Amino acid sequence: MCLAIPSKIIEKDQFRATVDVYGARREINLMLMPEDVEIGDYVLVHAGFAIQKVDETAAQEALKVINTIIEDVSKEMEDAGVDSPQSYG
Repeated sequence: MCLAIPSKIIEKDQFRATVDVYGARREINLMLMPEDVEIGDYVLVHAGFAIQKVDETAAQEALKVINTIIEDVSKEMEDAGVDSPQSYG
């Protein structure tokens, strides 16, 4: 199973960009992108590579689903007495 995270481009330099997800900033590679992207665009990021541009509405909806999953897993871990990851959002 693969997971691509919607991420907002906040800096760009030719084939590299910095993206923001829940306040975490990561450097990614743009070489696999079939189209040009600009600062403010959302892209799907998998294994450090941007693989597809997505519109902001779709990105926000996907991030809401991801946050719900994180919250659910955290609750299950708490109920099981296991240290849970921090919820983002």
